[in-house]
Amino acid sequence: MLLEILLASVLGFVIYWFISKDKEETLPLEDGWWGPGVRPTAGEDESICPFKVETSDEEINDLHQRIEKVRLAPPLEDSRFHYGFNSNYLKKVISYWRNGFDWRKQVEILNKYPHFKTKIEGLDIHFIHVKPPQLPSGHTPKPLLMVHGWPGSFYEFYKIIPLLTDPKNHGLSDEHVFEVICPSIPGYGFSEAPSKKGCNSVATARIFYKLMLRLGFQQFYIQGGDWGALICTNMAQLVPSHVKGLHLNMALILRNFYTISLLLGRRFGGLFGYTERDMELLYPFKKVFYSLVRESGYMHIQCTKPDTVGCALNDSPVGLAAYILEKFSTWTNSEFRDLEDGGLERKFSLDDLLTGIMLYWTTGTITSSQRFYKENLGQGFMANKHETMKVYVPTGFAAFPYELMHFPEKWVKSKYPKLLSYSYMPRGGHFAAFEEPELLAQDIRKFVGLVERQ
Repeated sequence: MLLEILLASVLGFVIYWFISKDKEETLPLEDGWWGPGVRPTAGEDESICPFKVETSDEEINDLHQRIEKVRLAPPLEDSRFHYGFNSNYLKKVISYWRNGFDWRKQVEILNKYPHFKTKIEGLDIHFIHVKPPQLPSGHTPKPLLMVHGWPGSFYEFYKIIPLLTDPKNHGLSDEHVFEVICPSIPGYGFSEAPSKKGCNSVATARIFYKLMLRLGFQQFYIQGGDWGALICTNMAQLVPSHVKGLHLNMALILRNFYTISLLLGRRFGGLFGYTERDMELLYPFKKVFYSLVRESGYMHIQCTKPDTVGCALNDSPVGLAAYILEKFSTWTNSEFRDLEDGGLERKFSLDDLLTGIMLYWTTGTITSSQRFYKENLGQGFMANKHETMKVYVPTGFAAFPYELMHFPEKWVKSKYPKLLSYSYMPRGGHFAAFEEPELLAQDIRKFVGLVERQ
């Protein structure tokens, strides 16, 4: 016991020293060019052009032919989702995909919000831009940039957008009305893939900052989970004076001595500022650790040799669906691996899930999307300067209970000292906007209210 107390005291001192030595700093803004060939000497065309999602008989027929030629291996008895996507349930998914899914109808749904493209740093950047249908007298909309991750897309935000842009017609207060911009990360969906190495989260944050300036916004709110959380964090590190507030539903906090406290937190949780809810979500640590190992195998592949697996996934729609939809199962709730169907239809419809798959399939961007892992993690996450920097903009955090890793408030505040709002969400997992749009919208609105009252 005395040894444990001594270790805890030493660790507490190290934490204090580690935190107190940090100083406020920003990332250099710099510039980039990710298009093919040599950067033109002429200035970049800054026009913003309307864009429309389209399909064709040829595209649909090719998909159907590939589905019809699928070759599946039978699953092991009673394996459920413990070995990955269960091929028995996959048969149901692909049968619906081939015979019931209406891609043309989904294209119409995708086009219900205005789409645009603009050239930034040599790449055609796609985004949707949704303005409020009505505003209370004397109000102006608050610009909000929302950024997706992998294996997601801008489509994740389709159900939360009306709660933010038209709250009154959805049973919410119109005190805060938003103008929402959802871009596609370069190499994802309709955003052009980089032709050069090195287009990482910082470069993407700079591109999206330029997008917001091009749209006429000097100050704005930003929100993200998964890669979106890192991109938004980097934007706050690049141009903090332009970011009114940062809202996250995931954090990447690795350079942090609080994480070492996991080893002692079971006995000394109070010393490290853990709440009772934190203890429930962090322990038993062996279970959390094994879950992280089990769910991160894909990451090692994608941050080392993304193009190899990309060749297979870009050629087989069924393989692509299995690879991606498995994440929507266990990242929504790790216990769903115990179910024969992976629990997929407990939280999502097959139409919504397959629409997400089609955004990767029809654009042929699974390989370029996976390269984002190598650009950010290929040299080790700790090699990135932004990981050693704090974020000095007002921050809100929504901790969903089934996220891949729980981050206690103390951890988050060590990275984001101006944390104004930290919420334990009652339910939900990794794909928060897609799974629980109402909960996420309420937390964003609560956070923005705190910022506006400052």
